[in-house]
Amino acid sequence: MCGITGAVWLDSRQSIDQSLLTKMTDAIAHRGPDDSQTWLDTNHHDAYGNRVGVGLGFRRLSIIDLEGARQPMANEDGSVRMVFNGEIYNFQTLRRRLEGTGHTFATHGDGESILHLYEDEGTDCFSQLNGMFAIAIWDTNRNRMVLARDRIGQKPLYYAVKNNRLVFGSELKCLVQAGGVCNEIDPGAIDEFLTYQYIPPPSTIWKGVHKLAPGHFAVFENGRIRVERYWNYDPSVEVPTRREEACERIRELLTDSVRLRMQSDVPLGSFLSGGIDSSLVTAIAQSLSDTPVRTFSIGFPVSDFDETAYAAQVAKHLGTQHERFEVMPNGVEIIDKLVWHYDEPFGDSSAVPTWYLSELTRRKVTVALSGDGGDELFAGYERYQALWLSNKLQKIFPIHRIPGIGLIQRLPDSQKQRSLMRRAKRFTEALGRPAARRYLEWLQIFPESMRAGLYTDDFLKELPGDDPFDFLDAAWTRSKGRDVVTRASTSDVLTYLPCDLCTKVDIASMGNGLEVRQPLLDYRLVEYAASLPVNLKFRGRRGKLILQDTFGSMIPKEIFTRKKMGFGIPIANWFRNELKPMVHDTLLGDDARIAPYMRREVIEELVRAHEQNEHNHGYRLWNLLILEKWLRRWT
Repeated sequence: MCGITGAVWLDSRQSIDQSLLTKMTDAIAHRGPDDSQTWLDTNHHDAYGNRVGVGLGFRRLSIIDLEGARQPMANEDGSVRMVFNGEIYNFQTLRRRLEGTGHTFATHGDGESILHLYEDEGTDCFSQLNGMFAIAIWDTNRNRMVLARDRIGQKPLYYAVKNNRLVFGSELKCLVQAGGVCNEIDPGAIDEFLTYQYIPPPSTIWKGVHKLAPGHFAVFENGRIRVERYWNYDPSVEVPTRREEACERIRELLTDSVRLRMQSDVPLGSFLSGGIDSSLVTAIAQSLSDTPVRTFSIGFPVSDFDETAYAAQVAKHLGTQHERFEVMPNGVEIIDKLVWHYDEPFGDSSAVPTWYLSELTRRKVTVALSGDGGDELFAGYERYQALWLSNKLQKIFPIHRIPGIGLIQRLPDSQKQRSLMRRAKRFTEALGRPAARRYLEWLQIFPESMRAGLYTDDFLKELPGDDPFDFLDAAWTRSKGRDVVTRASTSDVLTYLPCDLCTKVDIASMGNGLEVRQPLLDYRLVEYAASLPVNLKFRGRRGKLILQDTFGSMIPKEIFTRKKMGFGIPIANWFRNELKPMVHDTLLGDDARIAPYMRREVIEELVRAHEQNEHNHGYRLWNLLILEKWLRRWT
């Protein structure tokens, strides 16, 4: 697990020298505290005699082959060089095959398999990798740089092309150091951020700077870049499957996925929240281990946000070596740290507990397994229940005849995060819309009408014609013809999972030098889960049925049946207490950097209504505060 960066230039005026390449590499030292290497070639010429410069930088967190496997690495004759961030879990299988075709290996790590596979198969190699990765390959013979990102988007990769120069890196910090690219804010990215609480690919907060989308590769040659998708699975296809057959296949796939992700030459543990997904991953890991697995949970002194009692129950049942951390999150301290590490506005407040859990876990182990992905793959979110129910209701009643809607909307807002009234109001607000639009209503932070009233006239004029909804709609369309629950969960796999959850986990863990592996995100399991009929996963008010059918005997029954809590913080209370002075000093301050974009009077009303318990605007205020703090830090 590491961080990568680099550049290619065709114009000497855009060149990067050794000192700048080192700065770009050291900007992500937290991702790889164990080693740092660079490679620079300023004497290369293309087939036309033009001088081409290329540089690669690498920061290493040593996990496998601790003494070897240093990067940048080269093939046998030095014609191909590579840096890569992540883990290739099927590298042993690939290595045996490549050795059989005559390749010789200089290391025992996983990265060299990518290098030799690329030699044989070019960009077709990426579809054969099972892992999480961001890869940069310099191909001297073809005078091209190839970038690639794993299917699910577990590892990030940013790039920009300007004036015949490509610069790239695991984090935007690398590109900031390179200079000349992170200069102008993209107004459309701010609009997307306040819709989703993240900025979807290919956009970033900076104009002209892009994220490589999950499951894609990019080729830069002759001063131009082309981007192609290599992961072409089709979630519109449903495969009729018997429950017994599905259970057997899921057990086989997830067990193999956990086994592969337990490969490590350093101490390994597992996050254990007490929910279904982390409990199953831990249970399987324990079944594969000869010694007690080290497990970690984090708790807060607020009952609505503390699942550690369930984690302790699972740990006792499995016989793991369990540790519970309890912290009192300090929003004032943590927010500036998050703004620096996430590079662009990122508004998922669960980044706070994820950061603390990663920080504390890293003191004990270097690698941790995580249960991310179970809700998306196996229909575990409550919003899927809401979507299913709303579809049923709209088939029975016209929207204006559904009893009680007007009364529900007039009732005062509840301040409790998971109150029935709060959920009822959100549910009824979205009724009457097409399914995809209805789903966005439940996902978005600021509804479209609210954003329109929030933005200044000048900022509204700067916004592009694109609708942020198009990002969700494109993912929704991929599963055309399926039921609404499958379409929503597939959309989450393609949007929310990579852009929010994987980003959150990658930055929080790598910011603390911890590698997190997510067995439920093995692409084989993702593809198989998408093909299953919805009735195997979801029925009425319950999801994840197939997981209970498959693994029900491995963890306590009540873990499957208890109410879902989520992984959050008491953010509503923060804005009435710890964060109240910060809000008034920044968002409402005379020097507010958000002022050119947002109407002060609208923000004042949001703050007033929240502080006086008239409405819970906690998540909206958090996203506005993140944006303000980002503007102060990075502009």
